Amino acid sequence: MLKAINLTKRFDSTVALDSLDLHINAGDIYCLLGANGAGKTTTINLFLSFLQPDEGHALVNGVDVTREPLETKKYLAYIPEQVNLYRNLSGLENLEYFSALAGQNSYSRDELLGFFDEVGLQRGAAERRVSTYSKGMRQKVGIAIALAKKASALLLDEPTSGLDPQASNEFSELLKKLSGQGCAVLMATHDLFRAKESGTRVGIMRHGRLLTEMTTDEIGHADLEKIYLDHMRG
Repeated sequence: MLKAINLTKRFDSTVALDSLDLHINAGDIYCLLGANGAGKTTTINLFLSFLQPDEGHALVNGVDVTREPLETKKYLAYIPEQVNLYRNLSGLENLEYFSALAGQNSYSRDELLGFFDEVGLQRGAAERRVSTYSKGMRQKVGIAIALAKKASALLLDEPTSGLDPQASNEFSELLKKLSGQGCAVLMATHDLFRAKESGTRVGIMRHGRLLTEMTTDEIGHADLEKIYLDHMRG
């Protein structure tokens, strides 16, 4: 579903992403780990066509992002660290607006509220202005938008940063739900525990290079931490 082939991005003399090869299938939850500046956000921005590669290709559902940026966006949903919603609109109004923007403008009110049921956002909250929401609630609206858009792939940049443990766990469960529906998930994160708990695969990046990747069912929490720290010291 998501594929990077020799994907490279430079900013002047700095190589932000160096010859990345990556393949994320439908149903995968792939967690990119690494320190700030490792190339995680650059990777996501290239898939979103926010940036143009200097070399290589980013493919979404087999379509080249650079050649067909509007077509590839049809398949994608994006949740940054701070979900951008209209604060003076309710959660329901935001969902209706962003769904229509994605071409899904035929939902009834009950169907829209059903998406909030799926992500665990109470119907009473759906009627309130987003300005009253916690970060965890805004993230749930973001997932509801992805569901309504019928996104095939979800891109996330530090989505659990600042969430309390319960909200972080709830968010991971929502990702697993999307994965079970065949959505491909690429998540950039510093959270090793959450990567192990919710991810199916993890990749460790440093200085723009993907150093190693592994499946989460073959390692424990302590193993992942040791491998990660070893690569950060290398």
